[in-house]
Amino acid sequence: MRILHTSDWHLGQHFIGKTRLAEHQAFIHWLLEQAESHQADAVLVAGDIFDTGAPPSYARELYNGLIAEAHRAGVQLVLLGGNHDSVATLAESRALLSYLSACVVPALSEDPAEQVLILKRRDGEPGALLCALPYIRPRDVLRSQAGQSAEQKQQSLQDAIRERYQQVYEQALLLRERLGRPLPVIASGHLTTVGASASESVREIYVGALEAFPSNAFPPADYIALGHIHRPQKVGGHEHIRYSGSPIPLSFDEAGQGKEVLLVELDAQGLHGVTPLAVPCFQPLRSVRGSLAQLPALLAEAAEAGAAERPVWLEVVVSADDYLSDLFARAQAMCAELPLELLRVRRERGQATSGLASTAGETLAELTPLEVFERRLALETLDPPLQEQLRLRYREILAALKEERA
Repeated sequence: MRILHTSDWHLGQHFIGKTRLAEHQAFIHWLLEQAESHQADAVLVAGDIFDTGAPPSYARELYNGLIAEAHRAGVQLVLLGGNHDSVATLAESRALLSYLSACVVPALSEDPAEQVLILKRRDGEPGALLCALPYIRPRDVLRSQAGQSAEQKQQSLQDAIRERYQQVYEQALLLRERLGRPLPVIASGHLTTVGASASESVREIYVGALEAFPSNAFPPADYIALGHIHRPQKVGGHEHIRYSGSPIPLSFDEAGQGKEVLLVELDAQGLHGVTPLAVPCFQPLRSVRGSLAQLPALLAEAAEAGAAERPVWLEVVVSADDYLSDLFARAQAMCAELPLELLRVRRERGQATSGLASTAGETLAELTPLEVFERRLALETLDPPLQEQLRLRYREILAALKEERA
């Protein structure tokens, strides 16, 4: 049994005003080529298929096109909901898509047995059992109890998620016994685990309730396919517990990461091997950091990854000269003759943070929300019209909040 494990596609993402449509189209084409060349029996997408709960029409078109193409290629698709995905959006077409060899799992079922899926080989025979667990929302498994401390709530949620994994795993073992076949058992998940290394585009999904799920709390499945963390990695050094990572960089701090899809091979004895398949770079991203004097050399180096028809999307972080008000214009002028497209200029974070309070000993408690906003806005290199739009929008939000409290 061979599966391709991937996750965190974020179809429909806009990246500082740029669409990722071309990249996602190229990735899906490449993925289906890999499924064919490696004769994969199934493709498992472990959450965050879409970037938002209301994805744009072109993202839905990509999604439907993938399912149709995979069906024609004889590949079973399993699509799990993530914290970015809308349960309603994924659920609306799941019955129809089931006729195209696609199994969509938007959320937890009340019956743990319904989370167990039979993954079939290309010849139609059962090849593995999947404990298909999507992103677990706290309200799906936990009821609030009065008087609980934050630590007690955290422990209660961990225990509830652990119990649900165990329940679904036990149902998989019962199904294996009924089938009378020595099928390997795979589990999935969309969550943060202890020791996982995240990036700035990852939104923490159990903030205030569960910092990370212990890897030893997973059931003894032969392979555990995880999503949510965008950096491909093993969990706790375990060969069989893996994040595949996102197939394209979703933030500038992911620009230097090697992106992967994992080819997982299993047989009656369990996990046979995991082979990372390197995803090609469809759109180069670079982030450079330095003073204005250092920028020409840094930009020339970054430009080596670009071409006239595909310029590098660039972020510049200015360190020593961050007091200047025209940083964007200066950086833009340096990029003019290079295959670079400047998307963002940032001042060094440390100095920006210190600039929020201009008076020694001044604290946030002494400032109004509008004053904090104005000081933070002053640290950005934005055009005046955009600054005014942001001010207006922020005042509207403050007014709405005031009305709600009234």
